[in-house]
This record gives sequence, structure tokens and C-alpha cells, in this order.
Amino acid sequence: MRLLYTLLFYLALPFILLRLIWRGIKAPDYFKRWPERFGFVAKRKSHSPLIWVHAVSVGEVEASRPLINGLRKQYPNHQLLITTMTPTGSARVGHLFGDKVEHVYLPYDLPFAIRRFLKAMHPVMGIIMETELWPNLLLSCQQKNIPLTLANARLSARSARGYQRLSAFSQQVITSLPLIATQTQADRSRFLALGAKPENVHAIGNLKYEIALPASLNEQAEAIRSMWGNRSVWIAASTHDGEEEIILNAAKQVRSQFPDLLLLIVPRHPERFDRVAGLCRRHGLHVLRRSENKPCTSRTQVMVVDTMGELTLFYPTADVAFIGGSLIPHGGHNLLEPAALGRAVITGPHYFNFTEITELFLAQSAAVKVKADAASLAEAVCALFADPKRRSEMGEAGLEIIRKNQGASNRLLNLVKRHILDEG
Repeated sequence: MRLLYTLLFYLALPFILLRLIWRGIKAPDYFKRWPERFGFVAKRKSHSPLIWVHAVSVGEVEASRPLINGLRKQYPNHQLLITTMTPTGSARVGHLFGDKVEHVYLPYDLPFAIRRFLKAMHPVMGIIMETELWPNLLLSCQQKNIPLTLANARLSARSARGYQRLSAFSQQVITSLPLIATQTQADRSRFLALGAKPENVHAIGNLKYEIALPASLNEQAEAIRSMWGNRSVWIAASTHDGEEEIILNAAKQVRSQFPDLLLLIVPRHPERFDRVAGLCRRHGLHVLRRSENKPCTSRTQVMVVDTMGELTLFYPTADVAFIGGSLIPHGGHNLLEPAALGRAVITGPHYFNFTEITELFLAQSAAVKVKADAASLAEAVCALFADPKRRSEMGEAGLEIIRKNQGASNRLLNLVKRHILDEG
């Protein structure tokens, strides 16, 4: 099966490269550092032992931040390597850690690329965030006695059924992992059903609850708000193609009740900044782009936040936060950051990437779900603008959920230390 999988990967390689080129046309950073995607990475100059953490993109990098800081503190003589798959993930690594860690792109799951990567980096262990089950990578690490931890692992019932169709191969891949730290007991049960050893699988909670935001954020936000005046501010965060049109139509309805509305739009992908700003202008709105570094005056109706790494700064400037990727079948994004800043949160109906977290927030009245249309979204925003008490109660409920669900990073660190690093 491994040979067949590898053959299929080689056959798919031209299409993978075409997709990379297509993404590069929209986001030029995808054209950079191609050799790393095939395992051509510079050999390390340092001889200190290397701990490797793989985080696919921005969300996983954010979730791994407390873990990485904990590893740096507990193992000061080790070098840390973080691999990502996306340029935005790479940029986030640089923003958070600078030169305190190394970064390269994880190569494609091709035997020759994996061999080059492991030979150049030679990690003493690896931590793979979420459920990145790349067979050649996992089995090569097992052959080279590089223990891997699957951290913050989740496995939906649908994915588990898919793996069951290739049960022998799936079991071979999963049993190559000496430690699997799942988000929930249900995830743990699904990994066990696929053949994982019970002593290797632990339900520790969700690392995404481990939010550590600077205390100065609220002070910075207050300073920004003071320049805007006493306006109703709504942020639409991590939006995708097809959502901005709905949001702008909803904003038009909101303005009929709250004419001083300032809408902040933060597109998820940098290559869409120009298009979103153009769309706002076509709606006849007075638009300011954050990158212009101009004052946001009373005439400004929409600010497009077209800078990287500033979403957490703008969340606390808003009264209401809408989480993008949920008005279309993309699956939503993480609502924990605005919740950690005490914001009232709105989500669309499509949040299947964050089902457990979102449904917990909905059940505890810490979030509001709307339909995928402008009228429903406008109604929810207006209701929250009109009810400061409800906004405050939603913010407090969200903070309480986060407080009750923290601690996964420490539990994971203890497991890694007990099962892998100290044994090594």
C-alpha cells in the first residue's frame, strides 16, 4: 500500500505543481523557496539537539505558541525548528518567534524529499499539529528512530470511516506514532478503533484554548477607538470570496439604524486585499486601507485591514466580531481570539472545521449563529449594537469557557517529557 500511495503521489505531482503556480499567481510568496518543498534545506550549522514542530498554517502556529514557549523554557539547550506549508504560516512564525527558532517548509510526502529533510535537520523528536498523517513522513521517522507526537489530534467520524477502508495501511501509519494527544475522548476512541495502542493515546483537550494575548492589546485598542470617536464598530474577520458581498449588503441595512457604523473587513488571504477594497468602492463606500497609514475619519465607512498580524489588535476595537469562512461552505475559523478579548461573536452556519468549539459557545450563549444571508446577519449585528448588556454577558460567557478549557499545553508537555524526551 505504501508503494501504491507513493506512486500515486508521484503521478499527482504535476497537478500539485500547477496548483502551487496558480496560488503563486494570486500570492507571489508561493513562488519562493520551492527547493524546500522537495527537501533541499540547508544543513544545520548548530550541533545542539533539535526539536521539530510542524504547524500547517496560521491557525496551527497560533495554537502551538504556548507549547513552543514551554519547550524553549524546559529545554533551553535544544534548538527548535518549526515547519509550515503556507507562506502565511511562515510569516506568522517569523512574527511570533523571530530568529529564536528555525523555519523551513515541510517537503512533500515523497521518499527522496523526506530523506533529504531528515538528513539535513536530524531532529531528536517531532510534534505534528492536528492530523497531518503523511505516511512516508511518519514511517520514515519510525525507521530512523525519530519519535513523533501527533498533537491536538482530531478525527471526525467521516474521516475515521475513510481510514477504515484502508485499515491495514492506516493501522501501520497510526501505530508508528508513539504518542497521540487528542482533543476529545471521542477522537481518542476513533484512533483506538483504527488500531492505535491505548497506552499511546491520551485525550488532553484542545490546544486552541491556550490563548496568550498581550495585556497591552486593550490599551492599544482604546487609543485607536478614541481617535475614531464614539462609533458603532463591527469587525468581519478572516473573510473569504463570496462573503464580503453579503457583509457589505448587511452593513447597508445596519447603517439604516446605526448611521455611524464603521465596518472593519479583514480578508483571510493577502492576495485578496486589492479585490476587497475595490468591491467596497464599487458599493459606493468611503474606504480606508490600513496600509495607507491615514487617519480614520468620521467619513470612513469601511476600513480594509490589509496588513498581516494585526487582527488581534483590531478585535478589541470592535463591539461585535463576525468570524469569516462561515457564510460559505469553507468551514469557518477559530472564534477563540475575539472571545478571549471579551467580544460578542457571530458565526455563519458553516463552521464544520470548528464544530466542537463553536457549538459549545452557542450552547453557552457566548456566540450567535446566523443564516448565510445579509438580512439575518444585519439583524444579529443590530440586535447586539442595541443591547450593550447582552454583548457584555456574551463576552463574559466566552471568557469563562476559555478559562474552563485551558491546560492542554501543560498536559501535552508533561506527556512529551515523560514518553519521549526524557526517555531519549
